Order: sequence, then structure tokens, then C-alpha cells
Amino acid sequence: MPAPVTAPIGVVLARTAKTAGRAFDQALAAAGGSQPIWQILISLKTRPAANQRELADAVGIQGATLTHHLNGMETAGLVTRRRDPGNRRVHLVELTDHGEKLFHRLAEAAIAHDQRMRKGLTETEIAQLAGLLHRLAANVTDTTHERDRTHPNSDAQEG
Repeated sequence: MPAPVTAPIGVVLARTAKTAGRAFDQALAAAGGSQPIWQILISLKTRPAANQRELADAVGIQGATLTHHLNGMETAGLVTRRRDPGNRRVHLVELTDHGEKLFHRLAEAAIAHDQRMRKGLTETEIAQLAGLLHRLAANVTDTTHERDRTHPNSDAQEG
């Protein structure tokens, strides 16, 4: 078997994602936030009074992890939590004025980071890249090719 000419695409993608993620973390930290805080704030902007379970689902984290972040955010004056009058077991989370200001600072940092990532790329290239990334994701989540050996992404074709 000949040696590969380039690194496996999964390795390149993982390294690139790690580098881009680290740069995004640094951009958010410089603006006074973090990725978890950013995700929570942006979720609360789209759903101003969310309960904690909805918020955990929207952010994609476990309830206990969300509670940990919300505790810190509440202490910092970014959010408030109150009992839902319709269901006393549920806590509603809302942005404070301070949280709103942080959201705008982090949004500026996120936009600047996105512009930095797009530097030197045309809109066509960005669209192509997005399409390729979606295809890569579909390739690793689509299990039909494991059953269908005639799938174009299968290494072995029936013959």
C-alpha cells in the first residue's frame, strides 16, 4: 500500500477545528466571556425567558453543567433565575442589563473572529467549504453505506 501523499482529512479537520476553537476562546475571553457563556447568552437572546431544561437542550450541555455555569453567571449579575408561576419546580432564566451588555461585547468578538476566519476567502469558497464540511459530517454520521457496499463513499465496491 503506497504511503499517503497528504495527512488524513480527519486529522487535518481535527487540527483546524482545535486551532479555530482555541482562537475563538481567546477572542471571547478578551471580551470578558467564554464559549459556554456565549452559548447561553445567545440562547437567551433567541428565547428571552427560557427554563433551564430548554436552555440545556439549546446549548447542548447536561443540566448539572448548565447549573454550574448559571450559578457563576447569576453571581456575576448576567442572568436572573426565578420560579415559573405556572410550575414552581421550573426555573426561568432571563438576561439582566449587564448580561445584555456582555452579549453585545461577545457578539462583536464573535463577528470579528468570523471575519478573521474568512480572510482571503471568497463567498463562493466559503459556500464550498460549508458544503464540504456538511458532506464530511454526513459521511461519518450516515450508516447506510455500512450496509450498502455500492455507496460511492465505500472503499469496497461489489463487482
